[in-house]
Amino acid sequence: MLNKVRDNKGKITIAVLIVLCFGLIRAFEEALFYDPFLVYFDSDFKGLPFPEVDVSKLFFGLLVRYFLNSGLSLLLIYVLFQDLEIVKFSALLYSCFLVILFAAFFVILHYYRDGSWLLFYVRRFIIQPIFVLLFIPAFYYQMQGFKK
Repeated sequence: MLNKVRDNKGKITIAVLIVLCFGLIRAFEEALFYDPFLVYFDSDFKGLPFPEVDVSKLFFGLLVRYFLNSGLSLLLIYVLFQDLEIVKFSALLYSCFLVILFAAFFVILHYYRDGSWLLFYVRRFIIQPIFVLLFIPAFYYQMQGFKK
């Protein structure tokens, strides 16, 4: 076990740095991105109307954050698996989720004013690197199946 750690200390170091970058994005989210929903969802938002938003600034802020998290996630997947096919497949999935999540976000924002919980969860998938938490175990399991 210790030999595996020594053999992969470069991978481990880079993976830890990427995870720290995820933490930095989260720590400085208020300074880096326009998102009036940060304050809204920190309060007791059930039953409150959505805050007034500048749609173009919100879209751009969410898009930049999604691309930062996706880029770091793809880099982490590459570092862990060293397989470009997995990275290409992941990039395709991130692209599909981008379209689906952003469409859902803005439909909920404009047409479902009482859908605060739904908006909360869709926004969560946009601004947090949740997909990488699903992809890494799935790809690991798949690679273990190929080795057998």
